[in-house]
Formats: sequence, structure tokens, C-alpha cells
Amino acid sequence: MNQSFVFLPVSLLSLLVAFPAVAVNNRTENSVVNSEIPSLSEIELPATNAELLTQQPASTEVKEETQPEADLTPTNDADISIETIGEKDPLPESTPTYVIEKEEIQKQGATSVADILKRMPGFAINDVGHGADIHTGTYYRGASINQSVFLINGRPINSNINTYHGATDLNSIPIEAIERVELYSGAASSLYGSSAFGGVVNIITKEGDGKPKLNASAEFGSLNLNNQQITYGGSSGAVKYNFSFERYFIDNRYRVPVGAANRDAQGFLSNADTATSTYFGSIGVDLDPKNSVNLDVTALSSRRGLIYFGFPLQKDRLDHDGLNIGLSWKTRLGKGENSNLTTSIGYNQDYFSTYGPTAGTFYRSGILDTQQITARVDHDWKLSPNNQLHWGLDLKNTDLSGDVFSTAPNRIANNEKENRSLLNTALFAVNTWNISDAFQVDLGLRQSFDEQFGNYLNPSFGLRYAVNPAVAVRGSWAGAQRNPGLDQLYVYDTVHAWQPNPDLKPETGSAWTAGVDVRLSNNLLGQFTYFGSSLDNRLGVISGRWENIGLVDTNGLEAALQLKIAREWSTFLNYTYTDAQIKTGTEKGLQLGLIPYSLLQAGIGYEKAGWQANMYVTYNSGSRRSVYTNTAGGDKNTDFSASFVNFDLSGRIPVSKNLGLIIYLENLLGEQYERVNRIYSPGFTFRVGLTANI
Repeated sequence: MNQSFVFLPVSLLSLLVAFPAVAVNNRTENSVVNSEIPSLSEIELPATNAELLTQQPASTEVKEETQPEADLTPTNDADISIETIGEKDPLPESTPTYVIEKEEIQKQGATSVADILKRMPGFAINDVGHGADIHTGTYYRGASINQSVFLINGRPINSNINTYHGATDLNSIPIEAIERVELYSGAASSLYGSSAFGGVVNIITKEGDGKPKLNASAEFGSLNLNNQQITYGGSSGAVKYNFSFERYFIDNRYRVPVGAANRDAQGFLSNADTATSTYFGSIGVDLDPKNSVNLDVTALSSRRGLIYFGFPLQKDRLDHDGLNIGLSWKTRLGKGENSNLTTSIGYNQDYFSTYGPTAGTFYRSGILDTQQITARVDHDWKLSPNNQLHWGLDLKNTDLSGDVFSTAPNRIANNEKENRSLLNTALFAVNTWNISDAFQVDLGLRQSFDEQFGNYLNPSFGLRYAVNPAVAVRGSWAGAQRNPGLDQLYVYDTVHAWQPNPDLKPETGSAWTAGVDVRLSNNLLGQFTYFGSSLDNRLGVISGRWENIGLVDTNGLEAALQLKIAREWSTFLNYTYTDAQIKTGTEKGLQLGLIPYSLLQAGIGYEKAGWQANMYVTYNSGSRRSVYTNTAGGDKNTDFSASFVNFDLSGRIPVSKNLGLIIYLENLLGEQYERVNRIYSPGFTFRVGLTANI
């Protein structure tokens, strides 16, 4: 099956020119220019600098010439204003940094971080959309959510518990609180964690600015959906503040075909309702021209049914309560931007409770309560005009309480309570040398000290060379190690009847990229990336027990282009081909489950005078049904779900200066396709609401 998808990029070549995509190569304003090739965020039309499907208000005066670059050197310290959060850090450019800004997030109608990430190149996300739950999977370049690092304002929010107990809940941050989402890989992974086989997702939250503003929206739609969001932010003197709240509910009760997971006697999807409440608040203070502090707090309350335990009908529930608190202090040690020191401490708690009936009258429950205290010292130091060092120290202490219980006779012996603690410390450094205006080299090191798995070093390397003003080549390599979670080591999973294994080994290996950035025209930039990874000692379940089950090699191609057409129009296209093949063990030669070979997303947007219209198209080649197949229905774990094409339309109609009517029409073709593993979409759905700015 995969052979047919190998040739899909060729057939899409003409589309790549017509519907180019989004990949924003992140740069800071003060970094040394390494070549004449701009990132997507730097391409500017004479009329306007359009973002991905995001048009700024049209200028009344058309600029025919590019304005000269401003002198960014401060004249005196009194002119310096330190941003408490939301600023872009200088990062290696040997791999692209993809960015989605708040304007595009609003146009997509995103209701979770998963909604946002699914528009980024390389991501295959199954736990997003109607009928989904936390069990269905998030993959970046073939790596699972636990093999990637998730941050909020540079602080980790992963608690390293395995996917089947919840992992990282991508509903945990109010969408209204998000300024942008950034995606890193390559040498940048050395800055944030040894487990980044996939990448690093950094969620940057909004900060208040200027006169207080109130933004609110309310949406209602199919499947009893209702969603309310509100944010209030501004500044007063040296104090900046922003507060957000979001409430989301959907019952997800709709007809599904025979053979679907969790199909009840009436033919409806059952136990798939979702209700979440999320809260966010931040306060930042500029203490003086060189020092600022910021406090941010995120809280989540989530209640949902689980539909991914297989067949027959499942009635298990998942409650998740989360709390993330961070305090950071930023100080400018030198003049200008030559030396910046950031010190932060954080507290992260995830409380997961899964519970439900087993056969007959028996009952089971599993509680995992994870609490983490983190500290980080991060120094960004420009040693010379051509040499920038980013180094620091990470500390993380994790406490896990596990409480599992079952009344089933064959599981009573496994009822237990576990309390475990783990300290992990790491030193990290990434040095970027601008050997010439055209040639840049990145070298990264991360030395970890772990109470459970000892000391280990993960190096990284990257380079970027501008062949000429229109073409640049780049590449990266990074070593990684992802340790088993404390629950996989010590806590019995009474919901699935999976035994822990204290003898598990870490997943080890490396990830690499090779790519080219091409300026195809003044308004069109393409970024093409070959990616690969080799992961040994992959974790999985064999005969009801966690084991290291073998080697997985991943190879793929990522294409990201974006076209700036005119002041009212923009288009994008992303394409990802992923071949994640199991090399050893009982599933040798098979593709990793739930990961499609081919995934394409494209969009075109128009905006003028407050009116908006955005069309999105998604192609998914289908993925292997690897777990919880319906053997009674003839399913095999080598089967692939069918491919599908999906169209979504969003729009905004201005009612007044500060009020707009928003409309989202999803799955315009009305096809009830299989999203993953016998979980089906509901067909055509809609959302209608109002958004207000005061």
C-alpha cells in the first residue's frame, strides 16, 4: 500500500505551486543575517505583509519600496522595554521553525492545541475533532506525543505518563490565551529535553498591552456543541496582565456504521461526550529597564467518555484536572541584546482518574496523580557578532501517586497504591557560529543526570549554507533518549490489565533532517525537508506487560510552502509522507499503527473590510488498525483504514465595528470517513457564533 503513496508527492507538484504552505522560519530582529534568503515571516509584498491566511487591514498607501532596516541599537537604557512573555527566542536555523499566530488560530476555529497542530507540517493527529478522545494519538514525524516535548512559555508541561493514562492533554490551555504556537526540531531540541525524537512544541501565551480590552465569543452547533471564550487584558504603567476562560461541551452522539467502535444498540456513538473548563492568567511587571518578572497560571478541568478501548461497547470515563504555575525573571546583563538571563520555576500537576464497569457487575478504577517541580536557568549570550551561545541548567523533580482498584476476581491481587519520586537534572548548551554571511553551524550538547537511569549525553549538530540568494541547504542530527514513565515501571493498569515492568530500558536513538529552502519568486518561499529517525528499545505491550519490543526506523518527506498573493488573498499547503517501519519483534516489517503514509493540508483565504472566508482541504491516506481491532468483525491488525478527503469552510461577517458573526462548516462533502481505528466522523457539522471586541 505504501508504494502507491511514494509517488503522491510527484502528482502534487503542480499543487505545491498553486497552493503553497506554511512554514515560518523563526528569526529574531537582532540576530545576524546569515544569508539573503528570508524566512516566510520576512517576505513582504508592496501592499501588505500577509500572514498565513491572515490579512492585516489594508494600508491606504501602497509602499513601492522596502523601507530601510531600523537601527535596533538602544540609545540608552531608559529606552529599553523588556517583554515579560511572548517574545521569540533566538533558535538554530538548521531546521525550520514553524509558527501559527493567533489570527490564523482564530480563522481555523481551533478549539484545542491539537486543532492548531493539525495544520502544521509533519503532524498526524487523530485525537482532534468530533468523536475523539485523549487515547487516539498525536504523532510528529512518526514520533508519539510522549516522544516530543511540550512547553508553555518555555516550561515543560509533559508529565511523562504513558499515552493510555492520558499523557499530555492538548485541551489544557484556553485558545483565547494563546499568542502563537511554535514548532522546533533538530539542534533546538537540545535546549528543552532529551526525549525529543519528534520535536518541541512551545505554546506562547498572550500578554496584556495598552488600554484594557475585552474579547469574547460564543458558539453553538451540531451535536449539542457550545463553546464560550472570554479574555481580558491590558497594561497599567509597568504592569501587564491577561486573563482568559474557556468552556467547551459536546455530546458527540451521532449515528455510526456497523463495525464502528462504541456503537450502541440504537446505532449511535456512545460515551463520547466531552466537557472542559480551562483558565489562564498572567501578570508581568517591568521592574526597571533591565529586569522583568512574570507569573502565569493555567488550570484545567476535563470530563469525558473513553471510546478507544476497543470492542464491544466501552463505558469507561476519564477525569483530568491539571494545574500549571510558572514564575520567571528576565534580566538583561549587558547592553542591548548581547546577554539575557532568564530564571524560572514551575509547578505542574496532572490528576488522571479512569474508571468504569468491567464485565457483569465488576468495577475498576485507576488514579495517577503526578506533581512536578521544575527550575530552569537560561542564558542567551552573544559572545561576538558571529558567535551566539545559548546554555543553562534544567531541574525536574517528579512525584507520582498511583492507586488502582478492581473488584474483578482475577484482578484483585493487583490492587495497590504506589508512591514514587524521581529527580532529573540536565546541563544544556547550543552554540551557533556564523562562519560567513552564508554559512551557519549549530552544535548542541545536553548532559542529563537521572536517578533512575544514570547519566547520559545527547549531542546535536546542524548547518545551513546559502548557495545563492535564492537557495539554501541545511541539515541536522540529534541524539535522544526517552525514559519509561514511572507508571510503566511500577503501576498496574487495572483498566487495561497491563502489568508494569521495573526492568524497562530507555528508548534511545537519533533523529536527522536534510532540507532546502528555495525562494521560488518574490512572494513564494518553499521549504522541503527529508526527515528520519531510528528508535531502539521502543516501548509497547506484549502479553499484557510493558516491554521493550524492538527497533523502529522512520523516514519521510515534508513540504511547506506559502504564497503571498495580494493584500486580500493568501494560500498555503503542507504535505508530509511518513514511513515508520517496525524492524524487529513480532510485528517486523509493519508500519507503526495510526500513522498515515500521506497527509496533505491546503487552504486559501480572503479578507477585506472585516469580511473573511477561508477554505481548508485535508487528504489522509489512512492508517494501520494496529490495536483493539474488532476480530469478531473480521478486522486484522494489518488492515489499513480507507483514505479520505475533507473540506472545511470558515467565515466572518461584520455586524458592527466590534461585533462579528462567525460560521464554521466542517466536512462539506458529508462523508462519514474512518478517522482512525474504527472511530468515524459524524459527517457534515456546523458551528455558528458571535465574537466581540470591546
